[in-house]
Amino acid sequence: QVQLVESGGGLVQAGGSLRLSCETSGSIFKLKALGWYRQTPGQQRESVAIIMSGGDTNYADSVKGRFIVSRDNTKNTVYLQMNSLKPEDTAVYYCYLAAGTAWTTYWGQGTQVTVSS
Repeated sequence: QVQLVESGGGLVQAGGSLRLSCETSGSIFKLKALGWYRQTPGQQRESVAIIMSGGDTNYADSVKGRFIVSRDNTKNTVYLQMNSLKPEDTAVYYCYLAAGTAWTTYWGQGTQVTVSS
């Protein structure tokens, strides 16, 4: 059973920073990708930042230059460093993991990030 547990969300003023963490556990066979999505009410979940098993990263255009995704394999943890936060970054952020030949996806429970203007 794969589990993803997020932490680090909260309330921050515009221009501030937050770091999200996601600890993974369980039997993960052939990891493909780790990363973060976000969702606001009434909107589809969107990809924010992904780090592939080989280390390549992909970012949404809206966060390029401000967010950094990284992972610590020794701690089975993926991070999202969010800098220069804007009110439009307000959302529930979900940790994401894809594994196996079928790219089976797993999700964390979500953590709220609120950026005040």
